[in-house]
Amino acid sequence: MVSCQINTIVKKLQYYLQHLINQIKLIKSRIFLILDQIAKLSSRFFAGRFYIRIWIISLLVFVPLNPGIAAVQEVQSSAKDSAVIILSAPSSIKKFLVKYLRFPSEPFADAAAEEIFLYRAQKEIRDLLATEGYFSPSISVLQQVRDDVAIPEIKIDPGVLTRVGNVLITFQGEVAREDGKYQGRIEQLRATWPLKAGLPFRSSEWEKAKAALLSDVTQEEFAAAHIVSSKATVNPDNARADLSIIIDSGPVFYLGEIQITGLERFDSALITNLAPFKTGDVYRRDVLHLYQITLQKGPQFSSVSVSVTPDVAQHRSVPVQVMLTEALSQRFAFGAGYSSNNGARGEINYRNHDFLDRAWNLTSMLRLEQKRQTFFAGIDTLPDQNNVNYSLGASLQMTDIENLKTIEEKVGITRNYQTQKIQMHLGLNWHHESKKPAGAINQINEALVLDWRWRRQVVDDPINIRRGDVTELRIGGGSQMLLSDQNFLRTYARHQTWWPVGSQDVFFLRAEIGYTFAASRFGIPQEYLFRAGGIHSLRGYDFKGIGVQEGNAVVGGLVMVTGTAEYTHWLTQQWGVAAFADIGGAEDRWQRIHPFLGYGAGIRWRSPAGPIALDLARGHETGSLRVHFSMAVAF
Repeated sequence: MVSCQINTIVKKLQYYLQHLINQIKLIKSRIFLILDQIAKLSSRFFAGRFYIRIWIISLLVFVPLNPGIAAVQEVQSSAKDSAVIILSAPSSIKKFLVKYLRFPSEPFADAAAEEIFLYRAQKEIRDLLATEGYFSPSISVLQQVRDDVAIPEIKIDPGVLTRVGNVLITFQGEVAREDGKYQGRIEQLRATWPLKAGLPFRSSEWEKAKAALLSDVTQEEFAAAHIVSSKATVNPDNARADLSIIIDSGPVFYLGEIQITGLERFDSALITNLAPFKTGDVYRRDVLHLYQITLQKGPQFSSVSVSVTPDVAQHRSVPVQVMLTEALSQRFAFGAGYSSNNGARGEINYRNHDFLDRAWNLTSMLRLEQKRQTFFAGIDTLPDQNNVNYSLGASLQMTDIENLKTIEEKVGITRNYQTQKIQMHLGLNWHHESKKPAGAINQINEALVLDWRWRRQVVDDPINIRRGDVTELRIGGGSQMLLSDQNFLRTYARHQTWWPVGSQDVFFLRAEIGYTFAASRFGIPQEYLFRAGGIHSLRGYDFKGIGVQEGNAVVGGLVMVTGTAEYTHWLTQQWGVAAFADIGGAEDRWQRIHPFLGYGAGIRWRSPAGPIALDLARGHETGSLRVHFSMAVAF
């Protein structure tokens, strides 16, 4: 009994002693706060420097250094150690604040350090909330007692979210000329202003909106446009922010001569011939960007930069500055990969980008695949001012696909025309093919073919397409009167289209059709006949496994039609899943075509080199499952 009474008395004494110490610390902290206010007031006068010195010395002597507040995380209470600070706020506000505040992980040394921290924390919280549109927050500091320990709690009521009120966008300079020439453009710029009345006002969105507006103005003609002034007038009483911005467009800029730096081995015509503009054309940023992309695609350069300096004094003929670094003229490359179409693959390439000191491209390639082996060598001339160049090439290819062995030798010359959206090729090729179908008669096929190909591509992203179309047409034929074993005319068309669904998903459709006009398929090289099956054709079936049966082999027929419907749902930015269905067939006559159906699902990965697909497909006609996959790595 006596022991219990003693313990009770000791606990009470400890409680009163701790309470007394806390009161002393609180008084001490109040004194420091008063000195802080005095220092601020007196700093306006010369004599205030003396008080500032006293304040700094007092902090150094009595107040230990406390953790910073600038960049933070909230310390949560746990069973092992209690929270140093408790932050109470709506979840969205709390999530935002803990990104930028840093609360101490250790208890405060004394009440003074705690008081100073809380004082500064409240100020920083107000500043942070203002950037999110909360200009009238209510912030209070309470005390919670946990395990006989007082823990400060910062309680936050963000108040009413400030929203955009009036928006005044004013233009001056050439764009605001009195004859109203650019009135339509001004109206469009105002209509596309993203921070419209009624939307939440946040500092980050305000800055983004101004940058976007200026970018739109400088996109075309007005390279020197700039913001004269911008102002956001916030009224905390009615939670409204009125915005005003003045933009001076400056004069219209016209493109002048091309100034090249970094060119050593190559002639300047290599640069000027590829320009998608002429001297005197109106400045357009997208045209310069296209010019840069075109030069970067060329193997002669490792880096390219195209720009103009928006000097108002040169607006009538602003120089186009092309800065580049030449690449090594000769290069070896190695690669390996795997495809369910042709199996494992190994490859070696040699390229000379300054062949005969004329900046021509010499390319040679040896590719060894399980079902196909290819050797190719070719020369490409430089494009002229009309985007036309010429190619001369020779190849040897051996294949063993679906019990059909072929050895093909080909030599040809091609005229190429290419723009941003259009590719067109007109070639004359001589083919010599040795055809060996298992269980059938071996044949030698020769043909001199005039071949025309046209391709149009309009897509949002050439690597990861979400919206766009690709159309391809091809017509080619040979005659017995001109070194061909058979009279024939091959026609082919393919169209692919992508539609975005929601914020990330994509729906894809593909259709292709081919018809070779000829009395018979015999005497025609396989390149000008049709087979189906495999990736990019009919999944669920072997590569080129659908065609005409000749002995035990599948050979190309005179007609072909296939189609695809595919839906891709992206789970993350890199990974997605897809469901698809393919249908089609190939034969010698339209009446004989039996439609083969394949369907399944797969995984998609947006790799740095482009989308990689792994599909599991079922062939409806055979009932068998097949995996389709393609991957290549360059060394």
